[in-house]
Amino acid sequence: MEGEHTTSAPSTLLTPGFRNGNGRRSSLLRNSCKCFNVESLSLEEGPLSPLSCSLPSPSITLARKVGAEFIGTLILIFAGAGTPIVNQRTKGAETLLGMAASSGLAVMIVILSTGHISGAHLNPSITVAFAALRHFPWKHVPVYIGAQVSASICASFMLKAIFEPMMGGGVTVPSPRVEYAQAFALEFIITFNLMFVVTAVATDTRAVGELAGIAVGATVMLNILITGESTGASMNPVRTLGPAIAANNYRAIWVYLTAPILGALAGAGVYSAVKLPDEKPLGEHR
Repeated sequence: MEGEHTTSAPSTLLTPGFRNGNGRRSSLLRNSCKCFNVESLSLEEGPLSPLSCSLPSPSITLARKVGAEFIGTLILIFAGAGTPIVNQRTKGAETLLGMAASSGLAVMIVILSTGHISGAHLNPSITVAFAALRHFPWKHVPVYIGAQVSASICASFMLKAIFEPMMGGGVTVPSPRVEYAQAFALEFIITFNLMFVVTAVATDTRAVGELAGIAVGATVMLNILITGESTGASMNPVRTLGPAIAANNYRAIWVYLTAPILGALAGAGVYSAVKLPDEKPLGEHR
């Protein structure tokens, strides 16, 4: 599959779609700028006017996409799991706010740097949800998830080599005061929140896609501030899996492997159900 080419760069958090000045897509743009979300929409012919997008992206091989996904996930897990370890090592110097800011900034930076290459999923839940809504090809799901899992394990063992025996601080587990059912509900809800925002900025042409990195990073930060003390605010199966393997701590891991995927599917489905129809100009709904 490494030699496979696609017609254009993947639809990403930064390039949700292409529009002309009248809010309509033309067949010319459809033929020259194909993103996965554009292909799934019914297009209308309309006069071309000044475009609100850049020139078509060159074709990107699957190998490049997977490589970018690996590097992006590596950065995210290193920051997301590393900051709690440093917080434990420094007896709370980072604080919950610092840990939330670290993960939110990591997400924002990775989206801005790799989103135009791979789509910057960084999360099996997002990959599965996009595929379920036909915004991402199912045949690419295994290799994307493989890259995400591999990157998580690599980042986690890097942290273990640096901070052993503090690696346990990077594992997301429920607080002793939180039951597993509560942890499941919290992880479901915060991943729902995350995927609702991701679906908006990645698939809705009315959203400000250029601010996707800020919007998604802020959502991650907010979710950690809400549930970080209760569940670790994973929102991402590989955020939990890699550190759990490195630390040999699998407590309640089923919560973190299932709740985020279900929450992401629900968040993507709900946004798709409530967003405005694409064939009507925004002004008609006021």
